[in-house]
Amino acid sequence: MTKAVFTTKVTPSYKDLPEVRYHFPRTYLNQAKQAVGDHIVYYEPRRSSAELSSFGGRQSYFGVARVTAVVEDTTLADHYYALVDDYLDFDRPVPFSEGSEYYESALKKEDGSTNKGAFGRAVRLIPDEEFDRILKSGFAPILGENLASQEVTLPGFSEPPPAPFERPIVEMTVSRPFRERSFMHNVRAAYSNRCAITGLRLINGGGRPEVQAAHIQPVASKGPDSVRNGLALSGTVHWMFDRGLISIGDDYKILIAKDHVPDDAVRLLNQSGIINLPKDPTLHPNGYFLKFHRDEVFKG
Repeated sequence: MTKAVFTTKVTPSYKDLPEVRYHFPRTYLNQAKQAVGDHIVYYEPRRSSAELSSFGGRQSYFGVARVTAVVEDTTLADHYYALVDDYLDFDRPVPFSEGSEYYESALKKEDGSTNKGAFGRAVRLIPDEEFDRILKSGFAPILGENLASQEVTLPGFSEPPPAPFERPIVEMTVSRPFRERSFMHNVRAAYSNRCAITGLRLINGGGRPEVQAAHIQPVASKGPDSVRNGLALSGTVHWMFDRGLISIGDDYKILIAKDHVPDDAVRLLNQSGIINLPKDPTLHPNGYFLKFHRDEVFKG
């Protein structure tokens, strides 16, 4: 097993969904197989599509996941899927270089210039120390909060570990308390602390937003901790959504379970009948997760 970097475009298709699966050609089969059972980080290139003239990508690492298996694509010759679990968005995109320092040493030539040949490889193996450095940078905002407040306790420890001991960051990212904190941070930020279904933006006396982070495909049903699988919802609406009283169409229209929702509750919902969306379209709810909610949770 070894860690790796998987490169994927800005807005992945239904077929290539980073939270669930990564599509790649036979060229990278050996590298992908080496990553099975270990973790990878996703990298978003400059090009947003296969067209050489396309652009718009952040040229940044944006999430982490664990590879569970590699399977053949039975519909396209010489192509495969890496199936993933434990996906988690970074709290901030991490550029491939900051100043003269590159997070992946293989991307930098001896003369200090970028190794374009290495950049051209969509699947790249990466040493543990470089992988950890990317994760620490990607989760810097939430790590700062957690270290300050000691809100996260690592599995197996009732007290924070002694200062000289540094537990690998990847082990922290699979702990449920850390993931919940990070997911909440990212979903609230994407929706500007505003409820997607009521439009309410309430801040309590301590300056904290009242809006909650809801999973579209529930965690209990293997739903990932991704903003694309999340909604910012007020408490009452969160309760209704989790119990399938309301759902969302692929056109982002609010769906209401007939004879299940009282008129007083309906009046809370956006009068437009459409949810509020993040300004960044790459963070909009993904149709894959919305369909799961409609098929498996919604009572309509």
